[in-house]
Amino acid sequence: MAAQLNGLLGRLQATLRQFNLAQKTLGLIGIAVLVLGGLALSSWLSKPTMSPLFANLSSADASAIVDHLESAGVAYELTDGGSTILVPADKMYAMRLEVAAAGLPTASEGGYSLLDDMGMTSSDFQQQVTYQRALEGELARTIGAINGVEAATVKLALPEDSVFVDETPDPTASVFIRTTPGTTMDATKVQSIVHLVSAGIEGMDPADVAVIDADGQVLSAVGGSAADGLRDGQTGEYESRVQAGVQAMLDKLVGPGNAVVSVTAELDFDQTVRTTETVETDPDLPPLSSSTTTEEYTGTGNADGGVLGPDNIAVPVDGNGGGSYNSESTTVNNPYDTVTEQLTTAPGGVRRQSVSVVVSDDAGAGLDLADLETAVAAAAGVDTERGDVVSVTRMAFDTTTAEQAQEAIAQAEEQAKAAETMGLVKQGAVALAIIIGIAVLAFLVARRNKRARREALDLGVLQLLEARKTEALEGETLEVPALPAAARQAAVRNELEARREDVLALAAEQPAEVAEVLRSWLVGGRR
Repeated sequence: MAAQLNGLLGRLQATLRQFNLAQKTLGLIGIAVLVLGGLALSSWLSKPTMSPLFANLSSADASAIVDHLESAGVAYELTDGGSTILVPADKMYAMRLEVAAAGLPTASEGGYSLLDDMGMTSSDFQQQVTYQRALEGELARTIGAINGVEAATVKLALPEDSVFVDETPDPTASVFIRTTPGTTMDATKVQSIVHLVSAGIEGMDPADVAVIDADGQVLSAVGGSAADGLRDGQTGEYESRVQAGVQAMLDKLVGPGNAVVSVTAELDFDQTVRTTETVETDPDLPPLSSSTTTEEYTGTGNADGGVLGPDNIAVPVDGNGGGSYNSESTTVNNPYDTVTEQLTTAPGGVRRQSVSVVVSDDAGAGLDLADLETAVAAAAGVDTERGDVVSVTRMAFDTTTAEQAQEAIAQAEEQAKAAETMGLVKQGAVALAIIIGIAVLAFLVARRNKRARREALDLGVLQLLEARKTEALEGETLEVPALPAAARQAAVRNELEARREDVLALAAEQPAEVAEVLRSWLVGGRR
Protein backbone atom coordinates (compact mmCIF):
# COMPACT_ATOMS: atom_id res chain seq x y z
CA MET A 1 0.00 0.00 0.00
CA ALA A 2 2.82 2.41 0.87
CA ALA A 3 4.61 1.54 -2.36
CA GLN A 4 1.48 2.29 -4.36
CA LEU A 5 1.06 5.66 -2.63
CA ASN A 6 4.71 6.50 -3.22
CA GLY A 7 4.35 5.56 -6.86
CA LEU A 8 1.22 7.68 -7.20
CA LEU A 9 2.91 10.66 -5.56
CA GLY A 10 5.94 10.20 -7.76
CA ARG A 11 3.87 10.19 -10.93
CA LEU A 12 1.96 13.25 -9.69
CA GLN A 13 5.20 15.11 -9.00
CA ALA A 14 6.59 14.14 -12.38
CA THR A 15 3.43 15.40 -14.06
CA LEU A 16 3.59 18.70 -12.15
CA ARG A 17 7.22 19.21 -13.15
CA GLN A 18 6.20 19.07 -16.79
CA PHE A 19 3.78 22.04 -16.32
CA ASN A 20 5.04 25.55 -16.96
CA LEU A 21 4.18 28.60 -14.83
CA ALA A 22 0.99 29.47 -16.75
CA GLN A 23 -0.33 25.92 -16.50
CA LYS A 24 0.39 25.79 -12.78
CA THR A 25 -1.35 29.15 -12.25
CA LEU A 26 -4.47 28.07 -14.16
CA GLY A 27 -4.49 24.81 -12.26
CA LEU A 28 -4.35 26.56 -8.90
CA ILE A 29 -7.13 28.93 -9.93
CA GLY A 30 -9.29 26.03 -11.05
CA ILE A 31 -8.70 24.16 -7.80
CA ALA A 32 -9.57 27.29 -5.77
CA VAL A 33 -12.78 27.81 -7.76
CA LEU A 34 -13.80 24.19 -7.23
CA VAL A 35 -13.10 24.40 -3.50
CA LEU A 36 -15.06 27.65 -3.06
CA GLY A 37 -17.94 26.34 -5.16
CA GLY A 38 -18.05 23.19 -3.10
CA LEU A 39 -18.10 25.16 0.14
CA ALA A 40 -20.89 27.44 -1.13
CA LEU A 41 -22.93 24.47 -2.34
CA SER A 42 -22.43 22.68 0.95
CA SER A 43 -23.47 25.76 2.92
CA TRP A 44 -26.57 26.23 0.76
CA LEU A 45 -27.57 22.58 1.05
CA SER A 46 -27.05 22.55 4.80
CA LYS A 47 -29.11 25.74 5.35
CA PRO A 48 -32.66 24.88 6.52
CA THR A 49 -35.78 26.08 4.73
CA MET A 50 -37.24 29.05 6.61
CA SER A 51 -40.98 29.65 7.02
CA PRO A 52 -42.80 32.60 8.64
CA LEU A 53 -43.63 32.02 12.27
CA PHE A 54 -45.57 35.30 12.69
CA ALA A 55 -46.05 38.37 10.49
CA ASN A 56 -47.13 41.98 11.06
CA LEU A 57 -45.82 41.95 14.62
CA SER A 58 -45.39 44.98 16.81
CA SER A 59 -41.95 45.83 18.15
CA ALA A 60 -42.80 44.59 21.65
CA ASP A 61 -44.18 41.27 20.42
CA ALA A 62 -41.26 40.72 18.03
CA SER A 63 -38.73 41.36 20.82
CA ALA A 64 -40.50 38.98 23.21
CA ILE A 65 -40.73 36.22 20.58
CA VAL A 66 -37.05 36.62 19.64
CA ASP A 67 -36.08 36.26 23.31
CA HIS A 68 -38.17 33.09 23.53
CA LEU A 69 -36.54 31.64 20.38
CA GLU A 70 -33.03 32.44 21.64
CA SER A 71 -33.73 30.78 24.96
CA ALA A 72 -35.03 27.71 23.10
CA GLY A 73 -31.95 27.65 20.84
CA VAL A 74 -33.95 27.90 17.61
CA ALA A 75 -32.45 29.69 14.60
CA TYR A 76 -34.49 32.60 13.26
CA GLU A 77 -34.42 35.41 10.70
CA LEU A 78 -36.08 38.84 10.75
CA THR A 79 -37.63 40.34 7.62
CA ASP A 80 -40.00 43.20 6.72
CA GLY A 81 -38.28 45.58 9.10
CA GLY A 82 -38.48 43.16 12.01
CA SER A 83 -42.24 42.61 11.78
CA THR A 84 -41.90 39.08 10.34
CA ILE A 85 -39.99 36.24 12.04
CA LEU A 86 -38.81 33.21 10.05
CA VAL A 87 -37.91 29.86 11.64
CA PRO A 88 -36.96 26.45 10.16
CA ALA A 89 -39.95 24.86 8.46
CA ASP A 90 -39.69 21.65 10.49
CA LYS A 91 -39.99 23.61 13.76
CA MET A 92 -42.61 26.17 12.73
CA TYR A 93 -45.73 24.49 14.17
CA ALA A 94 -44.04 23.39 17.38
CA MET A 95 -42.71 26.91 18.01
CA ARG A 96 -46.13 28.42 17.32
CA LEU A 97 -47.60 26.27 20.06
CA GLU A 98 -44.80 27.14 22.49
CA VAL A 99 -45.03 30.87 21.76
CA ALA A 100 -48.83 30.82 22.04
CA ALA A 101 -48.55 29.01 25.39
CA ALA A 102 -46.34 31.87 26.56
CA GLY A 103 -49.10 34.37 25.69
CA LEU A 104 -47.44 35.75 22.59
CA PRO A 105 -48.09 37.71 20.53
CA THR A 106 -50.13 39.88 22.86
CA ALA A 107 -51.01 42.43 20.17
CA SER A 108 -53.18 39.86 18.40
CA GLU A 109 -55.41 39.44 21.42
CA GLY A 110 -58.47 41.59 21.85
CA GLY A 111 -62.03 41.80 20.69
CA TYR A 112 -64.79 40.05 22.55
CA SER A 113 -62.25 37.66 24.09
CA LEU A 114 -61.55 40.40 26.65
CA LEU A 115 -65.00 39.80 28.12
CA ASP A 116 -64.00 36.23 29.01
CA ASP A 117 -61.49 37.50 31.58
CA MET A 118 -64.00 39.59 33.52
CA GLY A 119 -64.85 38.41 37.00
CA MET A 120 -67.96 38.58 39.09
CA THR A 121 -66.61 41.48 41.13
CA SER A 122 -65.98 43.80 38.18
CA SER A 123 -67.40 47.27 38.64
CA ASP A 124 -69.66 49.03 36.18
CA PHE A 125 -66.77 51.21 35.08
CA GLN A 126 -64.57 48.18 34.39
CA GLN A 127 -67.35 46.52 32.45
CA GLN A 128 -67.92 49.64 30.36
CA VAL A 129 -64.21 50.07 29.60
CA THR A 130 -63.77 46.39 28.76
CA TYR A 131 -66.80 46.42 26.49
CA GLN A 132 -65.48 49.51 24.72
CA ARG A 133 -62.06 47.87 24.26
CA ALA A 134 -63.78 44.78 22.88
CA LEU A 135 -65.66 46.87 20.32
CA GLU A 136 -62.47 48.66 19.34
CA GLY A 137 -60.62 45.38 18.88
CA GLU A 138 -63.36 43.80 16.78
CA LEU A 139 -63.66 46.85 14.53
CA ALA A 140 -59.87 47.08 14.12
CA ARG A 141 -59.68 43.39 13.24
CA THR A 142 -62.44 43.77 10.66
CA ILE A 143 -60.86 46.85 9.08
CA GLY A 144 -57.49 45.06 8.95
CA ALA A 145 -59.09 42.39 6.75
CA ILE A 146 -59.67 44.93 3.95
CA ASN A 147 -57.29 44.57 1.04
CA GLY A 148 -54.53 47.16 1.25
CA VAL A 149 -54.83 47.71 5.02
CA GLU A 150 -51.84 46.33 6.91
CA ALA A 151 -52.94 47.35 10.42
CA ALA A 152 -55.76 49.36 11.97
CA THR A 153 -56.52 50.93 15.34
CA VAL A 154 -59.96 52.16 16.41
CA LYS A 155 -60.68 54.52 19.31
CA LEU A 156 -64.26 55.12 20.43
CA ALA A 157 -65.78 57.92 22.49
CA LEU A 158 -69.03 56.48 23.84
CA PRO A 159 -71.15 58.76 26.06
CA GLU A 160 -72.65 57.37 29.25
CA ASP A 161 -76.40 57.07 29.52
CA SER A 162 -77.84 59.13 32.37
CA VAL A 163 -81.37 59.89 33.49
CA PHE A 164 -80.30 63.35 34.60
CA VAL A 165 -79.32 64.52 31.10
CA ASP A 166 -81.92 65.53 28.55
CA GLU A 167 -79.69 65.30 25.49
CA THR A 168 -76.90 62.74 25.23
CA PRO A 169 -73.99 63.68 22.97
CA ASP A 170 -73.44 61.57 19.89
CA PRO A 171 -70.71 58.92 19.95
CA THR A 172 -67.60 59.55 17.86
CA ALA A 173 -64.80 57.35 16.54
CA SER A 174 -61.31 57.78 15.17
CA VAL A 175 -59.65 55.19 12.92
CA PHE A 176 -55.92 54.95 12.30
CA ILE A 177 -54.84 52.78 9.35
CA ARG A 178 -51.46 51.73 7.98
CA THR A 179 -51.58 50.61 4.38
CA THR A 180 -49.36 48.06 2.71
CA PRO A 181 -46.45 49.47 0.66
CA GLY A 182 -47.58 50.71 -2.72
CA THR A 183 -51.27 50.91 -1.77
CA THR A 184 -53.30 54.12 -1.83
CA MET A 185 -56.62 54.40 -0.01
CA ASP A 186 -59.15 55.81 -2.43
CA ALA A 187 -62.39 57.53 -1.49
CA THR A 188 -64.43 54.35 -1.93
CA LYS A 189 -62.42 52.40 0.65
CA VAL A 190 -62.43 55.33 3.07
CA GLN A 191 -66.20 55.58 2.77
CA SER A 192 -66.55 51.84 3.39
CA ILE A 193 -64.44 52.13 6.57
CA VAL A 194 -66.53 55.07 7.80
CA HIS A 195 -69.82 53.24 7.24
CA LEU A 196 -68.41 50.05 8.75
CA VAL A 197 -67.55 51.83 12.00
CA SER A 198 -70.72 53.94 12.18
CA ALA A 199 -72.95 50.93 11.53
CA GLY A 200 -71.22 48.93 14.26
CA ILE A 201 -71.88 51.52 16.99
CA GLU A 202 -75.43 52.31 18.05
CA GLY A 203 -76.46 55.90 17.37
CA MET A 204 -73.25 56.87 15.54
CA ASP A 205 -73.52 59.08 12.46
CA PRO A 206 -71.05 58.59 9.58
CA ALA A 207 -70.11 62.25 9.90
CA ASP A 208 -68.74 61.53 13.40
CA VAL A 209 -66.01 59.14 12.18
CA ALA A 210 -62.48 60.37 11.47
CA VAL A 211 -60.01 58.33 9.40
CA ILE A 212 -56.26 59.09 9.46
CA ASP A 213 -53.48 57.19 7.68
CA ALA A 214 -49.89 56.53 8.75
CA ASP A 215 -48.64 59.61 6.87
CA GLY A 216 -50.81 61.90 9.00
CA GLN A 217 -53.27 62.66 6.22
CA VAL A 218 -56.91 63.14 7.19
CA LEU A 219 -58.91 60.90 4.91
CA SER A 220 -62.24 61.72 6.58
CA ALA A 221 -62.76 64.42 9.22
CA VAL A 222 -65.37 64.59 11.97
CA GLY A 223 -68.21 66.88 10.92
CA GLY A 224 -67.57 66.33 7.24
CA SER A 225 -69.20 63.93 4.90
CA ALA A 226 -67.49 60.71 4.00
CA ALA A 227 -68.56 61.26 0.43
CA ASP A 228 -66.60 64.51 0.06
CA GLY A 229 -63.57 62.70 -1.26
CA LEU A 230 -65.78 60.61 -3.52
CA ARG A 231 -67.43 63.75 -4.88
CA ASP A 232 -64.08 65.34 -5.60
CA GLY A 233 -62.97 62.17 -7.34
CA GLN A 234 -66.10 62.08 -9.52
CA THR A 235 -65.69 65.74 -10.41
CA GLY A 236 -62.05 65.26 -11.35
CA GLU A 237 -62.89 62.14 -13.34
CA TYR A 238 -65.58 64.01 -15.30
CA GLU A 239 -63.26 66.94 -16.00
CA SER A 240 -60.48 64.61 -17.14
CA ARG A 241 -62.84 62.68 -19.42
CA VAL A 242 -64.17 65.82 -21.11
CA GLN A 243 -60.68 67.31 -21.38
CA ALA A 244 -59.32 64.13 -22.96
CA GLY A 245 -62.12 64.06 -25.54
CA VAL A 246 -61.66 67.69 -26.57
CA GLN A 247 -57.86 67.34 -26.57
CA ALA A 248 -58.04 64.29 -28.86
CA MET A 249 -60.18 66.23 -31.34
CA LEU A 250 -57.85 69.26 -31.30
CA ASP A 251 -54.76 67.09 -31.76
CA LYS A 252 -56.20 65.89 -35.06
CA LEU A 253 -57.15 69.42 -36.14
CA VAL A 254 -54.08 71.46 -35.14
CA GLY A 255 -51.58 68.73 -34.30
CA PRO A 256 -50.30 67.42 -30.97
CA GLY A 257 -48.90 70.05 -28.63
CA ASN A 258 -50.57 72.97 -30.44
CA ALA A 259 -53.66 73.27 -28.22
CA VAL A 260 -54.31 73.37 -24.48
CA VAL A 261 -57.68 72.42 -22.97
CA SER A 262 -58.91 73.23 -19.47
CA VAL A 263 -62.27 72.04 -18.10
CA THR A 264 -63.89 73.15 -14.85
CA ALA A 265 -67.15 71.46 -13.88
CA GLU A 266 -69.60 71.80 -11.02
CA LEU A 267 -71.57 68.64 -10.38
CA ASP A 268 -74.89 68.43 -8.56
CA PHE A 269 -74.81 65.74 -5.88
CA ASP A 270 -78.27 66.55 -4.48
CA GLN A 271 -80.96 63.95 -4.97
CA THR A 272 -84.25 65.53 -6.10
CA VAL A 273 -87.67 63.87 -6.07
CA ARG A 274 -90.45 65.59 -8.08
CA THR A 275 -94.08 64.38 -8.08
CA THR A 276 -96.48 65.57 -10.82
CA GLU A 277 -100.21 64.75 -10.97
CA THR A 278 -102.07 65.36 -14.25
CA VAL A 279 -105.88 65.21 -14.67
CA GLU A 280 -107.23 64.54 -18.18
CA THR A 281 -110.90 64.50 -19.32
CA ASP A 282 -112.58 63.40 -22.54
CA PRO A 283 -115.34 65.81 -23.66
CA ASP A 284 -116.92 63.18 -25.91
CA LEU A 285 -117.82 60.93 -23.01
CA PRO A 286 -121.17 61.45 -21.20
CA PRO A 287 -121.04 62.66 -17.61
CA LEU A 288 -121.20 60.17 -14.83
CA SER A 289 -123.92 62.12 -12.96
CA SER A 290 -125.72 65.46 -13.18
CA SER A 291 -127.94 67.35 -10.69
CA THR A 292 -129.73 70.74 -10.84
CA THR A 293 -131.11 72.71 -7.86
CA THR A 294 -133.57 75.67 -8.34
CA GLU A 295 -134.85 78.12 -5.67
CA GLU A 296 -137.57 80.81 -6.26
CA TYR A 297 -139.15 83.25 -3.76
CA THR A 298 -141.91 85.94 -4.38
CA GLY A 299 -143.50 88.40 -1.79
CA THR A 300 -145.49 91.78 -1.29
CA GLY A 301 -146.14 94.29 1.69
CA ASN A 302 -144.72 97.22 3.63
CA ALA A 303 -141.47 97.23 5.43
CA ASP A 304 -140.53 99.33 8.41
CA GLY A 305 -137.36 101.30 8.04
CA GLY A 306 -135.52 104.42 9.18
CA VAL A 307 -132.52 105.55 11.12
CA LEU A 308 -131.74 105.11 14.75
CA GLY A 309 -132.55 108.04 17.02
CA PRO A 310 -131.48 108.81 20.53
CA ASP A 311 -131.18 105.82 22.84
CA ASN A 312 -131.26 103.52 19.82
CA ILE A 313 -134.93 104.28 19.14
CA ALA A 314 -135.83 103.78 15.51
CA VAL A 315 -137.54 106.64 13.75
CA PRO A 316 -140.41 105.08 11.79
CA VAL A 317 -140.45 105.58 8.03
CA ASP A 318 -143.24 104.46 5.80
CA GLY A 319 -142.35 102.18 2.89
CA ASN A 320 -144.20 100.29 0.20
CA GLY A 321 -142.93 97.66 -2.28
CA GLY A 322 -142.61 93.93 -3.31
CA GLY A 323 -139.71 91.40 -3.87
CA SER A 324 -138.71 88.03 -5.51
CA TYR A 325 -135.66 85.61 -5.38
CA ASN A 326 -134.47 83.03 -7.93
CA SER A 327 -131.44 80.62 -7.62
CA GLU A 328 -130.34 77.67 -9.77
CA SER A 329 -127.21 75.44 -9.43
CA THR A 330 -126.08 72.51 -11.60
CA THR A 331 -123.50 69.82 -10.65
CA VAL A 332 -122.03 67.57 -13.36
CA ASN A 333 -119.56 64.72 -12.59
CA ASN A 334 -117.49 63.92 -15.70
CA PRO A 335 -115.10 60.93 -16.02
CA TYR A 336 -111.37 61.78 -15.89
CA ASP A 337 -107.96 60.12 -15.85
CA THR A 338 -105.34 60.90 -13.22
CA VAL A 339 -101.62 60.45 -14.04
CA THR A 340 -99.13 60.67 -11.16
CA GLU A 341 -95.49 60.93 -12.22
CA GLN A 342 -92.59 60.76 -9.74
CA LEU A 343 -89.19 61.82 -11.08
CA THR A 344 -86.05 61.13 -9.04
CA THR A 345 -82.88 62.89 -10.15
CA ALA A 346 -79.77 60.90 -9.27
CA PRO A 347 -76.82 62.82 -7.82
CA GLY A 348 -73.82 63.47 -10.03
CA GLY A 349 -75.38 65.53 -12.80
CA VAL A 350 -73.66 68.52 -14.33
CA ARG A 351 -74.80 71.79 -12.85
CA ARG A 352 -72.43 74.00 -14.79
CA GLN A 353 -69.15 73.68 -16.67
CA SER A 354 -66.59 75.92 -18.33
CA VAL A 355 -64.31 74.91 -21.20
CA SER A 356 -61.28 76.99 -22.15
CA VAL A 357 -59.18 76.27 -25.26
CA VAL A 358 -55.99 78.04 -26.29
CA VAL A 359 -54.60 77.36 -29.79
CA SER A 360 -51.07 78.18 -30.92
CA ASP A 361 -50.65 80.99 -33.44
CA ASP A 362 -48.44 78.85 -35.65
CA ALA A 363 -50.92 75.97 -35.92
CA GLY A 364 -54.23 77.84 -35.83
CA ALA A 365 -53.51 80.52 -38.43
CA GLY A 366 -55.97 79.08 -40.97
CA LEU A 367 -58.71 78.11 -38.53
CA ASP A 368 -61.98 79.93 -37.95
CA LEU A 369 -62.32 80.44 -34.22
CA ALA A 370 -66.13 80.49 -34.43
CA ASP A 371 -66.25 77.09 -36.11
CA LEU A 372 -63.65 75.76 -33.68
CA GLU A 373 -65.70 77.03 -30.73
CA THR A 374 -68.80 75.28 -32.08
CA ALA A 375 -66.86 72.03 -32.45
CA VAL A 376 -65.46 72.31 -28.92
CA ALA A 377 -68.91 73.01 -27.46
CA ALA A 378 -70.35 69.96 -29.20
CA ALA A 379 -67.47 67.72 -28.10
CA ALA A 380 -67.71 68.87 -24.46
CA GLY A 381 -71.51 68.68 -24.26
CA VAL A 382 -71.92 72.37 -23.46
CA ASP A 383 -75.44 73.58 -22.65
CA THR A 384 -75.78 77.35 -22.72
CA GLU A 385 -79.21 77.23 -21.03
CA ARG A 386 -77.67 76.03 -17.77
CA GLY A 387 -74.91 78.66 -17.94
CA ASP A 388 -72.04 76.73 -19.57
CA VAL A 389 -69.22 78.84 -21.00
CA VAL A 390 -66.84 78.04 -23.88
CA SER A 391 -63.77 80.14 -24.66
CA VAL A 392 -61.47 79.60 -27.66
CA THR A 393 -58.51 81.94 -28.16
CA ARG A 394 -55.34 82.01 -30.22
CA MET A 395 -51.97 83.09 -28.80
CA ALA A 396 -48.26 82.32 -29.00
CA PHE A 397 -46.92 79.37 -26.99
CA ASP A 398 -43.74 79.46 -24.93
CA THR A 399 -41.74 76.51 -26.26
CA THR A 400 -38.66 77.06 -24.09
CA THR A 401 -39.65 74.45 -21.54
CA ALA A 402 -40.59 71.97 -24.25
CA GLU A 403 -37.28 72.46 -26.02
CA GLN A 404 -35.38 72.01 -22.77
CA ALA A 405 -37.38 68.88 -22.07
CA GLN A 406 -36.59 67.55 -25.55
CA GLU A 407 -32.90 68.27 -25.02
CA ALA A 408 -32.99 66.55 -21.64
CA ILE A 409 -34.73 63.55 -23.18
CA ALA A 410 -32.16 63.42 -25.99
CA GLN A 411 -29.30 63.62 -23.51
CA ALA A 412 -30.87 60.93 -21.37
CA GLU A 413 -31.27 58.70 -24.43
CA GLU A 414 -27.64 59.30 -25.43
CA GLN A 415 -26.47 58.50 -21.91
CA ALA A 416 -28.60 55.37 -21.88
CA LYS A 417 -27.18 54.30 -25.24
CA ALA A 418 -23.64 55.05 -24.05
CA ALA A 419 -24.23 53.07 -20.87
CA GLU A 420 -25.68 50.21 -22.89
CA THR A 421 -22.72 50.30 -25.28
CA MET A 422 -20.28 50.37 -22.38
CA GLY A 423 -22.08 47.43 -20.82
CA LEU A 424 -21.85 45.50 -24.08
CA VAL A 425 -18.16 46.39 -24.34
CA LYS A 426 -17.56 45.16 -20.80
CA GLN A 427 -19.44 41.96 -21.49
CA GLY A 428 -17.52 41.52 -24.74
CA ALA A 429 -14.22 42.13 -22.95
CA VAL A 430 -15.07 39.56 -20.31
CA ALA A 431 -16.17 37.07 -22.95
CA LEU A 432 -13.00 37.75 -24.98
CA ALA A 433 -10.84 37.28 -21.90
CA ILE A 434 -12.58 33.99 -21.19
CA ILE A 435 -12.13 32.87 -24.80
CA ILE A 436 -8.45 33.87 -24.78
CA GLY A 437 -7.92 32.03 -21.52
CA ILE A 438 -9.60 28.92 -22.90
CA ALA A 439 -7.57 29.20 -26.12
CA VAL A 440 -4.30 29.60 -24.19
CA LEU A 441 -5.16 26.65 -21.99
CA ALA A 442 -6.08 24.55 -25.03
CA PHE A 443 -2.85 25.59 -26.77
CA LEU A 444 -0.76 24.64 -23.74
CA VAL A 445 -2.49 21.29 -23.39
CA ALA A 446 -2.12 20.58 -27.12
CA ARG A 447 1.53 21.59 -27.04
CA ARG A 448 2.16 19.31 -24.09
CA ASN A 449 0.40 16.40 -25.79
CA LYS A 450 2.32 17.07 -29.00
CA ARG A 451 5.61 17.08 -27.11
CA ALA A 452 4.71 13.82 -25.43
CA ARG A 453 3.82 12.23 -28.77
CA ARG A 454 7.07 13.51 -30.30
CA GLU A 455 9.14 12.11 -27.44
CA ALA A 456 7.35 8.80 -27.76
CA LEU A 457 7.98 8.80 -31.52
CA ASP A 458 11.65 9.64 -31.04
CA LEU A 459 12.02 6.81 -28.57
CA GLY A 460 10.17 4.39 -30.82
CA VAL A 461 12.15 5.29 -33.96
CA LEU A 462 15.45 5.13 -32.14
CA GLN A 463 14.57 1.76 -30.68
CA LEU A 464 13.52 0.51 -34.12
CA LEU A 465 16.66 1.77 -35.82
CA GLU A 466 18.85 0.48 -33.01
CA ALA A 467 17.23 -2.92 -33.23
CA ARG A 468 17.68 -3.11 -36.98
CA LYS A 469 21.27 -1.91 -36.68
CA THR A 470 21.99 -4.58 -34.10
CA GLU A 471 20.42 -7.23 -36.27
CA ALA A 472 22.44 -6.03 -39.26
CA LEU A 473 25.70 -6.07 -37.33
CA GLU A 474 24.97 -9.51 -35.96
CA GLY A 475 24.15 -10.67 -39.47
CA GLU A 476 27.38 -9.19 -40.78
CA THR A 477 29.36 -10.77 -37.99
CA LEU A 478 27.92 -14.14 -38.70
CA GLU A 479 28.32 -13.87 -42.45
CA VAL A 480 31.78 -12.25 -42.69
CA PRO A 481 33.84 -15.44 -42.46
CA ALA A 482 31.83 -17.15 -45.15
CA LEU A 483 31.55 -14.32 -47.68
CA PRO A 484 34.14 -12.54 -49.70
CA ALA A 485 34.56 -8.75 -49.70
CA ALA A 486 32.30 -8.20 -52.68
CA ALA A 487 29.58 -10.26 -51.09
CA ARG A 488 29.87 -8.39 -47.80
CA GLN A 489 29.52 -5.05 -49.56
CA ALA A 490 26.44 -6.31 -51.38
CA ALA A 491 24.89 -7.44 -48.09
CA VAL A 492 25.56 -4.08 -46.46
CA ARG A 493 23.99 -2.29 -49.40
CA ASN A 494 20.93 -4.52 -49.15
CA GLU A 495 20.67 -3.84 -45.44
CA LEU A 496 20.94 -0.10 -45.97
CA GLU A 497 18.37 -0.29 -48.72
CA ALA A 498 16.00 -2.13 -46.41
CA ARG A 499 16.51 0.50 -43.69
CA ARG A 500 15.86 3.28 -46.20
CA GLU A 501 12.64 1.62 -47.31
CA ASP A 502 11.53 1.27 -43.69
CA VAL A 503 12.24 4.94 -43.03
CA LEU A 504 10.39 5.97 -46.20
CA ALA A 505 7.41 3.84 -45.23
CA LEU A 506 7.38 5.34 -41.75
CA ALA A 507 7.63 8.84 -43.25
CA ALA A 508 4.71 8.09 -45.53
CA GLU A 509 2.57 6.90 -42.60
CA GLN A 510 3.56 9.59 -40.07
CA PRO A 511 5.14 12.50 -41.97
CA ALA A 512 4.75 15.10 -39.20
CA GLU A 513 6.30 12.92 -36.51
CA VAL A 514 9.22 11.91 -38.75
CA ALA A 515 9.85 15.56 -39.59
CA GLU A 516 9.95 16.42 -35.88
CA VAL A 517 12.46 13.58 -35.27
CA LEU A 518 14.69 14.72 -38.10
CA ARG A 519 14.52 18.31 -36.89
CA SER A 520 15.50 17.23 -33.39
CA TRP A 521 18.42 15.24 -34.81
CA LEU A 522 19.61 18.25 -36.76
CA VAL A 523 19.34 20.47 -33.70
CA GLY A 524 21.16 17.91 -31.61
CA GLY A 525 23.89 17.60 -34.23
CA ARG A 526 24.43 21.34 -34.27
CA ARG A 527 24.83 21.38 -30.52
